[in-house]
Amino acid sequence: MFELLAQLQIRRPGAESCEERNGICPSWIADNLHRYVKPLWEHVELTLVSVAIGFAIAFSLALLAHRRRWLVGPITQVTGILYTLPSVAVFFLLLPITGRGKLTAIIALVAYTLLIIFRNVVAGLDGVPAEARDAGRGMGLTPSQLLWRVELPLAVPEIMAGLRIALTTTVGLTALAFLAGAGGLGAQIFADVNFRSNVLVAGGLCVLLAVVLDLAVLVAQRAMTPWRRAAG
Repeated sequence: MFELLAQLQIRRPGAESCEERNGICPSWIADNLHRYVKPLWEHVELTLVSVAIGFAIAFSLALLAHRRRWLVGPITQVTGILYTLPSVAVFFLLLPITGRGKLTAIIALVAYTLLIIFRNVVAGLDGVPAEARDAGRGMGLTPSQLLWRVELPLAVPEIMAGLRIALTTTVGLTALAFLAGAGGLGAQIFADVNFRSNVLVAGGLCVLLAVVLDLAVLVAQRAMTPWRRAAG
């Protein structure tokens, strides 16, 4: 309520012409950047926690399916169904069960990461050259050692590609987390969706966050695959 009153005061009759015209107002943006700090950190927290949990679940399922191939189909179908559910509907369906807050948002966001990460981990493991596995077995590696020392390192590019997609997708979906009472930049956008400067700043921060997280994963991938740099 106080924020809405403040916005009304900022754009009351007689205010500067830029705001009266609902334009892009640099001075207003500079004076109100502090309003976006808390929503930005909420957005970061929701995104990172959801993707971390989703990665742990999907990665574990992919390792299980890699050993028991008959599980690939059922897991893909279940996670595919979760991925196709409308995000707004999922938030509202969870509200009577988990209530308003971050828990509801995280459950929904985790569900959307599972298919992306699962399929990429499986694809990465399936793409390991047969000669690499044969060489590992020739060195006397056990199946577990072969997985962790040969297969997973070679599957890193595909795994990290799935993680990048999951992160950028989750940043966008987190903008709807305010529907579950979890805050984030989406709450700031819809607090004054008709004011261009507000939408520009909040939306721009979402885009910037997605770019930063994507670059961070890309840097981590390069650090984890030094042999690819050497080959290049």
